[in-house]
Amino acid sequence: MQQSKDDRSLGELFADLARDTSTLVRQEVTLAKVEISDKISKAGKDVASMAVGGAVAYAGFLALIAAAILLLAKAVDWWLAAFIVGLVVIVAGYLLIQRGRTALKQEDLAPRQTMQTIKEDAEWAKRQTS
Repeated sequence: MQQSKDDRSLGELFADLARDTSTLVRQEVTLAKVEISDKISKAGKDVASMAVGGAVAYAGFLALIAAAILLLAKAVDWWLAAFIVGLVVIVAGYLLIQRGRTALKQEDLAPRQTMQTIKEDAEWAKRQTS
């Protein structure tokens, strides 16, 4: 049975505080791991979705590129038609990559919940020692 707060010695109070603080820190670390893991998992799914979408579109896109080169080759030399279409494809690819990077940068990977509870825990520990 636990003694009442008034009956415990100063040493016992500090031992309890140390034990409670240690438990609290372990729980915060566990929470941070879970929160970061969830956020990384979501970001990974976004990246995988982008990769799969790109691979599927790639097959159809190659056919369209070939058609564009053949069509443009009726007006200019073959090499120039391939060069022009190639430049257009590079610009389009660059824009798509930038859009994906922007979306990933908007993901907040910081463990906000853990940061908030750590602040609350620090306030609690200050109250316990004052």
